[in-house]
Amino acid sequence: MFRETAASAEGGDAVFRSAAANRSHSKFRAKTSHLSDRAERTAEATNLVRHLTALPPNVLDAPAYRRALAALARRHQLRLRWYSEAALERLGAGAFLAVSRGNARRDAGIAHLSYVPRRKSGASVKRPALALVGKGVLFDTGGTNLKPHRSMLDMHTDMAGSAVALATIIAAAQLRVPVALDAWLAITENSIGPKAYRPQEVVRALNGTTIQVIHSDAEGRMALADTLALAARRKPRAILDFATLTGACVYALTERMSGLFATQQALAEQALTASTASGERLWQFPLPEDFDADLDSPTADIAQCTVDGKGDHILATRFLKRFVPDDIAWAHVDLSSATRRGGLAHVPTEITGFGARFALTLLLDHLGKV
Repeated sequence: MFRETAASAEGGDAVFRSAAANRSHSKFRAKTSHLSDRAERTAEATNLVRHLTALPPNVLDAPAYRRALAALARRHQLRLRWYSEAALERLGAGAFLAVSRGNARRDAGIAHLSYVPRRKSGASVKRPALALVGKGVLFDTGGTNLKPHRSMLDMHTDMAGSAVALATIIAAAQLRVPVALDAWLAITENSIGPKAYRPQEVVRALNGTTIQVIHSDAEGRMALADTLALAARRKPRAILDFATLTGACVYALTERMSGLFATQQALAEQALTASTASGERLWQFPLPEDFDADLDSPTADIAQCTVDGKGDHILATRFLKRFVPDDIAWAHVDLSSATRRGGLAHVPTEITGFGARFALTLLLDHLGKV
């Protein structure tokens, strides 16, 4: 009898150990599956950035980009709203429209994609935790201040920031992050033509700020100014923008890493941690107020840039800060690593897709854990 009871106890222990092992194995498999899914979505996001950035400018023009956005929004259950030039004119987005004015067709605009998760209660989340903003200049001639050939040759890649914002919100939707997200893409060309904007014009941005134009090839900050102001109207907790904005950042860092600016040190530290973890390196630059003196204007609230271009990556960020309310945390990534001859890290091609891995790491591990 004792032996039978002991045997039964041993059998029970074995069953218990087996059940515990199964539960542990199930948790391991679930975690492994989650990590595998995350890695796959991150790789897909990087490749989407590379693919869009590599497309020739006569293939990825504004109508083609808009069609692609519509198809991707349907596929991934994102909401899409297109702000046409007529709509932007009604809103008073004079900075963006100054850039698009020289284009042959009236097809530029700002795309707004939104991802809204569902709560278990069934209630939707309205206010976005994060707004992703991207510069989408599909080709940049420099405008009236025309670029030389060497500088203009690869300007179809000047929309890489918009591709990063787009790929990030798609991956977040696929991974079902529990926070609401916006993506705002400033889509236009910067063309030369009889109606192209000129130095010394004064234009009024969407938030009422007047801008003295200094150089037509500083178009990225003009298009982003109104896009940031529009994104801020939704009152996100934070804004993160990506833009191939300045040559000064490339001269400062080369293409090995990109520049980071932030209005709150806590957000900067999270971004730098995500940079290290993702392998997409960022270097934080200072953002002191005294740089604003260089952008003083005799004819407007602010000058677009300086004539000599010294510290332009910092001045461009100080300019953009005028269009983000102080109560919204904001980080700006100057994408000097969007392209690099010979590739970057494990990416062998000149077009690197830089930004998607970093953005997803920041979102998943710091701003919206899944």
